[in-house]
Amino acid sequence: MTRRGSRGGWTAPLRLRRRPDWAAQTATWREARPSVIADALKRASARPSGNWFVVGASRAVRAGGRPYGRTVGGAEVVLWRSDGGELHAGPGSCPHLGAPLRESRVVCGTLVCHWHGLALDGRAFAGWEPYPVHDDGVLVWVRLDAVGGEEPTERPAVPVRPEAGTGVDAVFTAVGRCEPEDVVANRLDPWHGSWFHPYAFTDLTVARPPRGEDDDAFVVEVSFRVTGRLVVPVRAEFTAPGPRTVVMRITEGEGASSVVETHATPLTEESAVRPRTAVVEAVVAASGRRGFALARAAAPVLRPLMRRTAGRLWHDDLAYAERRWELRSTGRFPG
Repeated sequence: MTRRGSRGGWTAPLRLRRRPDWAAQTATWREARPSVIADALKRASARPSGNWFVVGASRAVRAGGRPYGRTVGGAEVVLWRSDGGELHAGPGSCPHLGAPLRESRVVCGTLVCHWHGLALDGRAFAGWEPYPVHDDGVLVWVRLDAVGGEEPTERPAVPVRPEAGTGVDAVFTAVGRCEPEDVVANRLDPWHGSWFHPYAFTDLTVARPPRGEDDDAFVVEVSFRVTGRLVVPVRAEFTAPGPRTVVMRITEGEGASSVVETHATPLTEESAVRPRTAVVEAVVAASGRRGFALARAAAPVLRPLMRRTAGRLWHDDLAYAERRWELRSTGRFPG
């Protein structure tokens, strides 16, 4: 449904679709060849990460707030900010007697252990060595060379996003019993979208699967369901710039340049019998419409709604990833 008036060719973003019959949609299993997904996953896994891991949202680590803790690859990590907002990170175990620093306090920008008062200002002290850390404005990354085992890089490879200050961002986190590759494989299978998530997507077509290392994007045409018969059609690309990251970028249609970054962070060691992985998903929505300034102003209200939408999708997709890991770990995965 397109409506053009006298306001400079304004176009409504919404379209009307017939209410779909789930069972009548075109089957995608022939196109979703396991070899295509496996090859895309293999290429992603071979890309360097520089030992950088996403640990959470930038807003989760606040100046004057309590420390933020996360276990990455079996290593305890603690993060906090100085009073001026400078980010610090390091081992989450106190070097004195092993207290959990995530449960300690930040006093005047210094992390003070709640067991015996050992104070850390972010510099090496008493056997405690800081970790390289990076705040990209949406997400916080930490470099763990012992966990990653790769050649370290000075900065993480942060995906290209809408220009700072022009979008609305929200970060959702969930944990599943699987490995990072199972989360990445889920995202490198766009064919499941309208079958597995009919409440969110319709009219999904993979216009072009990856053709190799030099042309490694899934190009997808899909309509995001708003409510009932109202949808927003877009064209998007799925790429995997690193071994634990998949990026969906809208290239045409409403919200062009908006991105959804899915980061899979291992919580357990690589050899864990029951692995656990955190899905940290950053949604950065943007629009060239003049009215989008109202959305930016309403960002504090919109963020919980954006997280709720991501949570509904990941309720299903984590079940998908966990099932994949279960089949792989018992030798029952097809192929």
